[in-house]
Amino acid sequence: MATAARQDATTALLDAAESLLVEVGYAGITVRRLAERAGVNHGLVHYYFGSMEEVFLQTLERFTDQLIERQRQLYAAEVPFAQKWRTAMRYMVDDYQSGYQKIWLELQAMAFDNAEMRERVASVLERWVAVLRPAFATGLAELGVDPERYPTDAIVALVATFNQGMMLERLSGADSGHQALLDMIDGWLSAQEARAESGTTRRG
Repeated sequence: MATAARQDATTALLDAAESLLVEVGYAGITVRRLAERAGVNHGLVHYYFGSMEEVFLQTLERFTDQLIERQRQLYAAEVPFAQKWRTAMRYMVDDYQSGYQKIWLELQAMAFDNAEMRERVASVLERWVAVLRPAFATGLAELGVDPERYPTDAIVALVATFNQGMMLERLSGADSGHQALLDMIDGWLSAQEARAESGTTRRG
C-alpha cells in the first residue's frame, strides 16, 4: 500500500506533468523541470514511475478517467439523444480549454515509434469508444436509424475520427468548416427526432 508521502509525491508529479504537457509539450519536459514544478526531489521521478514515458501515460490515463466519468453521466441522463450529442460537442470546447486534447494528441505523436506506448495510448481510445458504443446504440435506435444500413460500430468510428480531426485542426490553428459541419449534423439530428416523433404519433 502506498504511503501518504508517496501518494502526495506521485500526485504532485502527475499534476506537474499535466500542466507542463499543456504549456510546453513532452519535448520540453526534463526530469529536473518536472520535479521542480512538482516540488519534489528529481530522483523520485524514476523511483516512483520508472520513466518519463510512464509519468506521461499515467497523466493521460488519470485525465481520461475524469472525463469518461463525465461522459457516462451524460449518456445515462434521461434526456433525448440529440440533447446528449449537443452537450458532448460543448464538452469538446471545454476539453480544448482544459488542455486535455493537447495532451492526448501529444502522446499519440510520442507513441508513433514506441510500441509499448502505442498499446497504452490505444487503450485510452478504446475506453472512450467503450462508452460511446452502448450510448450510440441506444440513441440511434431512439432516432429510428436503421442499424443494418448504419451500424453502430461504423457510426462510433466515424464520430471518433471526426472528433480527433477537429481537435488536431483546432490545435494547429485551423477551422476548416467545423461549425458548418456541426450545424449540418444538428440539422440531421433534428430531422430524425421529428420523424421519430411523427412515427410514434401515427402508431399511437
